[in-house]
Amino acid sequence: MNKFIDLRSDTVTKPSPAMRKAMADAPVGDDVFAEDPTVIELQEEVAAILGKEAALYAPSGCMANQLAIAVHTTTGDEVILEADAHIYNYETTAASVLSRVQLNPVKAADRGLLSAEDIRPAIREKAYYMPVSRVIALENTHNRAGGTVYPMERIREIAALARGNDIMMHLDGARLWNACVFSGHSPKEYADLFDTVSVCFSKGLGAPVGSALAGPKELIATARRFRKIWGGGMRQAGIIAAGALYALRHHRERLAEDHAKARRFAEVVCNDSKHIEIDRNRVETNIVLLKIEGGPDLPHALSMLKEKGMLLSLGSHGLLRAVTHMDVTMEECENAAYALVDLFG
Repeated sequence: MNKFIDLRSDTVTKPSPAMRKAMADAPVGDDVFAEDPTVIELQEEVAAILGKEAALYAPSGCMANQLAIAVHTTTGDEVILEADAHIYNYETTAASVLSRVQLNPVKAADRGLLSAEDIRPAIREKAYYMPVSRVIALENTHNRAGGTVYPMERIREIAALARGNDIMMHLDGARLWNACVFSGHSPKEYADLFDTVSVCFSKGLGAPVGSALAGPKELIATARRFRKIWGGGMRQAGIIAAGALYALRHHRERLAEDHAKARRFAEVVCNDSKHIEIDRNRVETNIVLLKIEGGPDLPHALSMLKEKGMLLSLGSHGLLRAVTHMDVTMEECENAAYALVDLFG
């Protein structure tokens, strides 16, 4: 079978030989007993990078986000978040099932990025017949908005609003590493404005498994208990944690290459196509959203692309999505863009 140019997601990467060796050689122990040295090393390094007291390794970003919601809330509380947020759209109503809380989606006018003024009307009055506004959750970068990055000053304004209303702050930082490369801010600068932060190793960093939740020691200890309740306690997890640790140490700076690939992909399409629309102002990191004017329906368009050796995915609101990553070259991204133009004009 011919090799596909796979731009569906940055989760499709394969471990490099060096990463596989690190995983094979990793010292391990029983992490349910908190005795796996590689998991401990990963958690300590993540906590240090984010400037938090502690961190917890989790099998997925969904679990890391849901652990944060669980430790911040009680039954009947509410989480305020953007209407296109991952937690709201792609985590299978987990907050209502696991923590028995309500999500309050707020639509942002600016490329998926909420402002304090967007959020202020969503904060509930303190009345027994209303849910309690307990958490504000932001997503940086914002996936469904096209990998857009929050300006630091905007987060500061939201954090001030949260503090003034006794509301906790959680950051879904699945692609926080991309936001840092784009903005020049450190992970700690972002994390300082949040009570808890989730980060992912299996997206742009290229590890095969895992995310982490970071925050105060007491909350992370509670999260560890929930992780076990939900079936996320793992035994000799150092084998996969070693992949995450390798990715964290070796693959963060190279994310700039993925951003350059996305810009080049968008440039080719915008320069050569009359029927494919891309908002180039949204191409800040490694995600490109595109709309085919007058073309086939999206499932048919994806099938046509697959026949030409390209894999894209559905974006939001009638858009296709291309995501660049370490397993596609600049040339492959250019070739995919030219083929897209050839297909749809």
